[in-house]
Amino acid sequence: MSKGMDVAAEQLVIRRATSVDAPAVLKVFDEVIAWFVQMGNKEQWGSEPWSASPRRIQLVEDACALPEAWVAQDERGRLLAALVLGAAQPYVPPATEPEIYVRVLVASRDDRARGIGRRLLAFADNRARAAGVQRLRVDCYGGGTGALVRFYESCGYERMTTFSVDGWPGQLLGRSLKAAAAS
Repeated sequence: MSKGMDVAAEQLVIRRATSVDAPAVLKVFDEVIAWFVQMGNKEQWGSEPWSASPRRIQLVEDACALPEAWVAQDERGRLLAALVLGAAQPYVPPATEPEIYVRVLVASRDDRARGIGRRLLAFADNRARAAGVQRLRVDCYGGGTGALVRFYESCGYERMTTFSVDGWPGQLLGRSLKAAAAS
């Protein structure tokens, strides 16, 4: 595959994650952290690799063991991204209707992963539809340039409320599949 080509152009396998995937998922987090540090964004997730933090390692291992944890791999089996769906995080307001919450979405900075975040969010939509749920929510870093919030908005999510966790600025966003189907 040529450099810069969208992941949709190659065979992508989305499969359930297992605890065996945790080291590869940590590697993706480490790639993202290094990229953040390079661009001066140390506020989102800090500057230390997640693989160097016992607490972060445990978080990723626990996440990979959840029933709605998924990974995306290229045709060679290289893990490019992870998606974890489930109940809302405890630091956001409770849902007012049945929902699927995007707990984790992380994608490699590798050119082969281009577009994979959108593909995984579409996969989350399909999981919600299959469960008979019409609502998805996600939270993300609400500071910096706001690029992450704009990414989710470009995927059909709308801003709901802001929040703070120990000074970390967060943005809660939601998406109605009813509204998406009507447009």
